[in-house]
Amino acid sequence: MSNTINYDDPKYYSNRELSWVMFNKRVLSEARDKNNPLFERLKFLSITSSNLAEFFMVRVASLMDMVNAGYEKRDIAGMTAKEQISALSQVTHELVAEQYGIYNKEILPGLSNNGLRVIKRHEELTGKEAAFVDKYYEENVYPVLTPMAVDSSRPFPLIRNKTLNIGALVRKKNGEGDLEFATVQVPGVLDRIVQLPVKEGAGSKNRKKTVILLEEIIERNIHKLFMNYDIVCSCPFRIMRNADLDISEDEAEDLLQEIEKQLKRRQWGQAIRLDVEEGIDERLLKIIEENLNISEEEIYRINGPLDLGFLMKMYGLPDFEDLKEKRYLPPQPVPELPADCDIFEKIREKDILLFHPYETFRPVVDFIRQAAKDEDVLAIKQTLYRVSGNSPIIAALAQAAENGKQVSVLVELKARFDEENNIVWAKKLEKAGCHVIYGLVGLKTHSKITLVVRREEEGIRRYVHLGTGNYNDSTAKLYTDIGLLTCTPSIGEDATAVFNMLSGYSEPLGWNRLSLAPLWLKDRFLFLIGREKENALAGRGGHIIAKMNSLCDKDIIEALYEAGAAGVKIELIIRGICCLKTHLPGIGNHITVRSIVGNYLEHARIFYFENNGKPEYYCASADWMPRNLERRVEIMFPIERPELQRRLMDILKMQLADTEKAHVLTADGTYEKVEKRGRGSFNSQLEFCRLAAEAAGKQEELVNNRVFIPETHHE
Repeated sequence: MSNTINYDDPKYYSNRELSWVMFNKRVLSEARDKNNPLFERLKFLSITSSNLAEFFMVRVASLMDMVNAGYEKRDIAGMTAKEQISALSQVTHELVAEQYGIYNKEILPGLSNNGLRVIKRHEELTGKEAAFVDKYYEENVYPVLTPMAVDSSRPFPLIRNKTLNIGALVRKKNGEGDLEFATVQVPGVLDRIVQLPVKEGAGSKNRKKTVILLEEIIERNIHKLFMNYDIVCSCPFRIMRNADLDISEDEAEDLLQEIEKQLKRRQWGQAIRLDVEEGIDERLLKIIEENLNISEEEIYRINGPLDLGFLMKMYGLPDFEDLKEKRYLPPQPVPELPADCDIFEKIREKDILLFHPYETFRPVVDFIRQAAKDEDVLAIKQTLYRVSGNSPIIAALAQAAENGKQVSVLVELKARFDEENNIVWAKKLEKAGCHVIYGLVGLKTHSKITLVVRREEEGIRRYVHLGTGNYNDSTAKLYTDIGLLTCTPSIGEDATAVFNMLSGYSEPLGWNRLSLAPLWLKDRFLFLIGREKENALAGRGGHIIAKMNSLCDKDIIEALYEAGAAGVKIELIIRGICCLKTHLPGIGNHITVRSIVGNYLEHARIFYFENNGKPEYYCASADWMPRNLERRVEIMFPIERPELQRRLMDILKMQLADTEKAHVLTADGTYEKVEKRGRGSFNSQLEFCRLAAEAAGKQEELVNNRVFIPETHHE
């Protein structure tokens, strides 16, 4: 049946960028969901705002570059870059309107009803509040401000990317001369949320707080910055610029220096979006628009404060714990790795699977720390893509080098928006005596692998950590990821080959267990999918379950379509972008897609292939995207211990059974929340918390945390 379908037809694919907007709408649905505590809704609203900003600076900017370059090739959904920009303009304007509808109609009233009053406009201030605000301005804000006038001797200033600014039209007090433009940047070094003193009262839950945003304080006092002028009008505005770095790696003599140079230019990137307050004076808008070379479609008139990212700071205000989600437990100890154990001894006993953030990331840090101090450890090799601001892993690697270990670290300088951070770490590691590699020319190294070489009585033994997430102890508390600790000789051999390939020009003739991109990981996935198809065609059935962040590789999608048409049951769990469509002719319900958006960011990549009753399980650093499979160094690793395979299947089954945070892709390309159909309420992330605490023997943390468990969990 699959032979009658032309899978090159664009109608079988969704546009990548529009699919991403749908994902951000799923995040926004969590802000709208009244079943979530108020402050959690506030947090999700903040996330949609920061998500959208990054989307513009990278993806929309990339499309604009294509248009400017005259690039007219169509994507897999049949859209040119120009058509994509036009479609995105419509849906993102609608999305922004939805954001502020939720903020104004639901979040603000909810906060007010719970004792937190947010001053929307400075004109709302009472006399005492106004006096406090003016004094706060004089003592804390005024000394930091730099007003910028524009005239024949002072050109239009650089408006930095994502900064909040207040533009104004001013006229000399004597009334002479034309209107002039002036602007002042809202300083990012000051807190944007300013709390006003309030009388002790009987506010909700015995609390009462009033806050105002910094830009309102500045706008109220802006006349003090231009003493000889009258302020005709003023309005906050913010721009987003093209933040994609243009790095010619082949021509760069020193990649680190070249990236440092490009980072400075990021502030000068083309302006691609302008946010202004609704009701801005059109004369003021025209000046900003013309000087930034912004078109009407790129202007977003906002009914509320620009950049809702401040809501994440609001989430941190004290005294509102009852409005936050309490059912999610802190990361639990790993039962196989008790405190102060010899981690190498435990790994020798058996492979150990880690499931973050339900289980603590500490064993990964301890793995490096113990290796740094262990006299028998000869070498440590590791790839770093994103790490935390005060990384204990960086400190341990530096300590290992100082202790005389051979330490080799690949620090990926091209990790977007972490370039500056990674440059700092690279320099620190070099200073400590580590051998630092900056990645491979033309490729990002996105794999997560650590190799520890240890001298033991039986000879040299290699210990390896492989993961689906970054070596970042901070995000490991928020992102769901899988890690494997093993000393399997064949994986150790492959790990050595990986690092030899990264540090030199050595590529082995063959690999044992690991599959690498861009070498042959994509071919491996296509083989595994094709094998299920062949089994189904031969009457042996077939089943694929794949969990990842994004799916947009055309070759993979076409292979899935063909497998589905052959009768393979394909269950996809995809958090974000999905260019595959469901319920297609000849495939029907054989392929299903669900997206889980919950308290934790679903980041793990897990792949199951039934293989005619001899199932194979894999985890990987890669999604099914061209960039992962063709332009990055990625690693897929097998999970072979039966009990660990069962655990992965339990994870997949629970996610497929989720009725609380799951959205299902429908035939018309939209997503709908799962219908419970009397099955009860089941939140897979909460269940993972419960199971981790149960396994760690933390029964006292399980009070009021039991949730519905589908029968399928116990198959």
